[in-house]
Amino acid sequence: MGETIFLAGATGAIGSRLVPLLVEAGFTVYGSTRKPERGQSLRQAGATPVVVDVFDGEALTAALRQIKPGIVIHQLTDLPFGLDPAQMEEGRARNARIREVGTKNLVDAAVAAGAQRMLSQSIAWSYQVGRGEITEETPLLESATAIRTLEGLTLTTAGIAGTVLRYGLLYGPGTGCDAPNGPICLHVDDAARAALLAVQSSVIGVFNVVDDGGPVSNAKAKSLLGWQPRKHD
Repeated sequence: MGETIFLAGATGAIGSRLVPLLVEAGFTVYGSTRKPERGQSLRQAGATPVVVDVFDGEALTAALRQIKPGIVIHQLTDLPFGLDPAQMEEGRARNARIREVGTKNLVDAAVAAGAQRMLSQSIAWSYQVGRGEITEETPLLESATAIRTLEGLTLTTAGIAGTVLRYGLLYGPGTGCDAPNGPICLHVDDAARAALLAVQSSVIGVFNVVDDGGPVSNAKAKSLLGWQPRKHD
């Protein structure tokens, strides 16, 4: 088998599409979930389930020390299905906690376990809007504090080669949204495929992973990751 990967958020919208891709590519995949009943779906996809809560730092570190992954992938979110407006305020608070506290626990566990690389999910709609094309160099909004924390921990932790994928607003199976809903979007299968390509490559840094035609450039992901958004019916 290939290199060992710990995938946090393995049963989420992207994680559930990513697990089969990683397994097919030859990686040994351990997928985390907070709910034991989701373990069977991970086994069926070829991964080993790990029931652990990212907010339990001690348990998370113990699990990763046992697994000894070379790569840790952070696909954890906690937003309401379909981004239900009635639940978004509470969802944003939960999601910010994952990005700040959860990411810190995951990075600390990765370092303790001797992981060499980390790949984290970020978002492509928190840029300061100005003139010209929006690229990875465009400053983020001052209010995007949780995103800054997640990205900073991923990219600047000593001993970890970090990669951040800034995804567009997801649509497709498991997202609660069947079609693009706004100018900065991304099909969930394209998101998973970008993560696979990032894992298979040695590139580090920040990449916008978004559909063509919007205000955010995806040229860097196309050039360095060899990624292309596909047409979806």
